[in-house]
Order: sequence, then structure tokens, then C-alpha cells
Amino acid sequence: MAKRPTTAKKSVSAANLAALGADRLADLLMEAGAADAALKRRLRMELAAEVGAADLAFEIAKRLVALGGSRARVSWRKRPALLNDLRSLLRIVVDRLCPLDSRLALDRLVAWFDLYPGLAARVSDAKGELPLLFDAATAELAAVASAAGPDVAGPVLGDALSTRLDPWASWIGRGSAGLDPAVARCLLAGLPQGPRPTGRLALVVRKLADRAGDLDAWIRSIPDEDARKPEIGAGIARRLALAGRAGEGRAALEASRVDSAAKARWGRSADAGAPSDAWSAAEIAVLEAEGRLPEADEARWARFARTLSADDLRVLIARLPDFEDVEALDRAFEMAATHPDAMRGLAFLMAWPALREAAALAVDRAGEIRGGHDDLPLWVGRLVGRHPLAALILVRARARALLMLGPDVAGEVQALVSEAEAIWSTLGEDASATDHETFAAGLQSEARRRRVW
Repeated sequence: MAKRPTTAKKSVSAANLAALGADRLADLLMEAGAADAALKRRLRMELAAEVGAADLAFEIAKRLVALGGSRARVSWRKRPALLNDLRSLLRIVVDRLCPLDSRLALDRLVAWFDLYPGLAARVSDAKGELPLLFDAATAELAAVASAAGPDVAGPVLGDALSTRLDPWASWIGRGSAGLDPAVARCLLAGLPQGPRPTGRLALVVRKLADRAGDLDAWIRSIPDEDARKPEIGAGIARRLALAGRAGEGRAALEASRVDSAAKARWGRSADAGAPSDAWSAAEIAVLEAEGRLPEADEARWARFARTLSADDLRVLIARLPDFEDVEALDRAFEMAATHPDAMRGLAFLMAWPALREAAALAVDRAGEIRGGHDDLPLWVGRLVGRHPLAALILVRARARALLMLGPDVAGEVQALVSEAEAIWSTLGEDASATDHETFAAGLQSEARRRRVW
């Protein structure tokens, strides 16, 4: 029998190519480079990198000048090749030049970004791929600037912002989260220090101040009229409180307080006077900064009553001495059980977990259970063992909800009916739920009316 051919050594992989030997690979690359200008440029840059940073930077600069100096229109057919060329240049700068000389890498990377306005004017780009490429590269910009350090990156990026604000405010703002804080501080210090920045400059100042930890610069970047808005004022107050500046935090909070009576006059809902989550979080932070811990706890309880936030409850419990946490949990579970939104209360109790209390809520408020909730099948699995009546209520609610979706889910509805029957059979004769036959008949009648099956 003929020997079966093997494909393992014929697959194109790094190991198999290395086995060809350096001389053979060099010949192949020369042959490919002669037919592919982009590959030939890449090979020249790789060779230059072996010589040194200056030689590589020179080769990169030549390509940048060629791309920036061209005035030819780039059609949609040629756009992919251009984008690949730009990506290749970006990778050479970041991966090869930056480890050799971060200062030169930053200089070339800034020049790479400065290609964008000219390219945008001559590239056919209906899909918006060009701006997406430059926006995505802001992470590399932050990394290279951080590697160059504040003394180098601060003046370079500061000059870009001061002379070409429109694109650079966006790019530096996007990349600010990845900047070294020292670079962000240096760049921030070099920007115009007027009483209050405006427009695009204000946006980039806010991002840089956030990264640099300069709270005063961050606050100055926000217009006075915006600072009086509840959400923004709450953010200012919370930051001031966490910085230990309780008095200023209280002033910012009060300046942004919403007049609930005024809201009611404009026909808002009954709970229009309730503060937003952000505002109440700021209020709690300010109270804590002022040392008014009991009032902060009551404010947190009030917020928990609205939101059923597990994080708030954990903070409250962590502060309590032994045994008092049991009373706090009882209070929290009662709030969840009586919450206006039964499904939110059930979700909190299931997630805590407090399965006994969750089961009691499902039974007591069966008419409010919404079967379309995404987590409901998971809850059934957790309740069915010890709380089968609650599980039955959830399964039935699920079946009713899916029935409304039409014939496409008929099979799933019938499976839920069978599951409900199996759970019903475990309840015993004294179960308080409607018997299975009555439930199934009602569901079947509704299905016929809706022509589900």
C-alpha cells in the first residue's frame, strides 16, 4: 500500500518556514518584495531597525512624507491598501522604534496622526474606516507618550493641542485614560491657564485633569450653568467630598439641588421629588465627609429603599456591630418584599441570596410576577427543591409570557406546561395554588384564541 502523504510539514507555519533555513527564506523574501512595494518597504524598515533608531526613524519619515505630500484621490478600491499601509507604519513606530528611542517614536507618531486631515480630504471612505483607525490608535499614542515621559511628551503634545486643537483634542481626550499621570499633569500645566477653558479645550482639560488627579482643574473646566445641573453638580460634590473638602462639596450639592415643588408644578410623576442615584450618592459622600455618619446611613437606607442596591446594603452592614447586622438584613428584606416593583424585589432577594424571602414574595405577589424576566428560568432551578410553590408560580408566569409571543415558541410553552405539572404533583392536596388542570385548560384556551397551537 502506498505511503499516505503527510501535510504537517507542508503547512505554512513559523516552525516549518524556519526549517527552510535563512538563505532560502531570504531568497523568497527578495522575490516577494520585488513584486510587492509595501512588503519591500517593510523589509527595508526591519533592516533599518537592526542598524539603529535613527536609521529606522529616517525610513519612517520618508514614508510619512510620501503619504502626506500626495494629492491623488484614493478610491474605495485602493482604500484597503492605504489602511494596511497606515497600520503597518503604526506598528513599526510602536513595536520597533519605541523600544529603541521613545522620543523619536513619539515624534514620528505625532506625524502619523497629522496625516489624517489631508487623507480625510482625498480618501473615498463611505464606511468611516479612516477615522476609526486613527481613533483606535489613541491607545498607542498614550503608551508611547508615557514611555517618552513628561519632559518629552508634555511639550510635544502641548504643541499639537495649541496649534491643531480640533483633531488633537479628540485624540488626546480618547487616549487620556492610558496616559501616565505625570504626563497628564505636565501636559495640563502647559495648556493656557485662563479663568475657564471653553469648547474642545475644556473637554480635553477635563479628561487630563481626571487622569492627573487635579480636582480644581477638573472643576474649572465645567461651565457654571452646567455645574448647577443635578447630575453634574452631584459629580462635583462627590469628588470634593472624597477629597476631604466637605464644605465645598456641600455648597456644590446645594447649588444643584432640584426643587421638587417646581417639578410637581410641571406635571412630573409622583416620585418626581426623589433624587437621582448620582445625586443621592453625592449626598451620602458629603455627609460622610462632614462626619455625620448616622445621617449618611439613613440617606443610604433611603436610597436602598428605592434602588435595592446590594452595594449600599453591604456598606451598611459592614459598619454594624455583631448581631445588629441581623436586624439590618431583616429590614432590608422587608423593603425588598414590599418594593413597588415586585420583580426588582425578587431579583434582589434571589441575588443576595435570600431564597426563603424570595419564595415568600413570589407567593404573596404572584399576580405581579413578570414571566418575561431573563433570569426567571435560573430562579426556578434554585427554588424548586425547597420552595416548589414559588417555583411553580414562576414557571406558570413564564408560560403565560411566552404564550404572548405567538406560534414560534409553542414548543417551549408546552415544555413549561409539563414542567409545571411535574412541580404541581409534588405539592400535595393542600397546595394553595390553582390545580394544574385548571391552569392548563386556561392556558390552552388562550392559546387557541391566539392560534398558538
